[in-house]
Amino acid sequence: MSVEGDVRDPQLADEGKRRIEWADKQMPVLTRIRERFEKERPLDGVTIAACLHVTTETANLMRTLQAGGADVALCASNPLSTQDATAAALVHEYSIPTYAIRGVDDPGYYGHIKAVLDRRPKITMDDGGDLVTMLHQQRQDQLGEIIGGTEETTTGVIRLRSMESNGVLGYPVVAINNADTKHLFDNRYGTGQSAVDGIIRATNVLLAGRTVVVCGYGMCGRGVASRAKGMGADVVVTEVDPTRALEAAMDGFRVLPGSDAARQGDVFVTVTGNKHVLREEHFENMKDGAILANAGHFDIEIDLVGLRNLATGSREVRPEVVEYQLDADRRIYVLSDGRLVNLAAAEGHPASVMDMSFANQALVCEWLVANAASLERKVYDVPVAIDKDVARLKLETMGVRIDELTQTQKDYLESWQEGT
Repeated sequence: MSVEGDVRDPQLADEGKRRIEWADKQMPVLTRIRERFEKERPLDGVTIAACLHVTTETANLMRTLQAGGADVALCASNPLSTQDATAAALVHEYSIPTYAIRGVDDPGYYGHIKAVLDRRPKITMDDGGDLVTMLHQQRQDQLGEIIGGTEETTTGVIRLRSMESNGVLGYPVVAINNADTKHLFDNRYGTGQSAVDGIIRATNVLLAGRTVVVCGYGMCGRGVASRAKGMGADVVVTEVDPTRALEAAMDGFRVLPGSDAARQGDVFVTVTGNKHVLREEHFENMKDGAILANAGHFDIEIDLVGLRNLATGSREVRPEVVEYQLDADRRIYVLSDGRLVNLAAAEGHPASVMDMSFANQALVCEWLVANAASLERKVYDVPVAIDKDVARLKLETMGVRIDELTQTQKDYLESWQEGT
């Protein structure tokens, strides 16, 4: 059977399958869900359009949804995050329509999004909100066909909250990012490890003894800061939120304004979800050899237009590393064109942490189908029962046992009469 899709090279499918199987061994929670889905088929007859990073971990999520009976189609949520072998395997080994080519140009990227939406999905699955945005801007006739969606990232949830507050959100969407088993682990441990991994793969620099500036101290920033500190770096945090800045200070990090940090940093990592976090006023003060990387979803955190305006020239000096000449004796290096360094220069989050995030995705799709009739057009958090179930399953697969409340303890927690 011929399966639709647009991938770089079908001959990469065998390599992709081996990599997908390797990741699957590190994703036991998703495996358990897939085994149940195969028996119960809770997604029978449901078309799901997914716009996610096309990695081996995502491939195992697609396999799980397919096992549940869903008709799944996948496109990439970032032009530089696609693993071409994985995309080929999804089409030619697992019969899942996939539209993803690493390095695709903008017309090709948005053409891929249109291709999955052409399948008239009932559920959307986003990583950054591009499916939702295109539906609301160009495909409003399809909004009434969609029972719900999911969103994986902080950036996407910010966009969705804005749509809800402005009264334009056309269907219910569940913020996967807000699940404890997502943001406490994927964002912190996944981004922390994979962002540092991408920086080291791209540059081969030693972090020990260098000053690493982490712009933003959300869960992702916490992860990057702690991993850089663990590798011997002097870590500086920049923040706009006083509570997060206070937390960073009490976690033992130096906290400085961006203008001061710009003069001291050797390596800069933006991880805020906002625009132009590093800009001309910072570039002008950076030392020779400063390295700039972004671990936020979109390539807007580093103002590359502003940097190009300051530069007298640029050249690629290593794969994923572009040198900008600012004056006779000062150069700045930007990794992966300011895109997600952990996926563009490395392989993204480890499979064992994506196991929890994608378990949430699969279980929320099942929940959307079961509860579609009662849902409003707003952003929902992942139901607590699903979040706790994912944590319980993860502990079981790790061989970790925990206590249970006694009946006396349950009664006490539910009462108010008993005191000192």
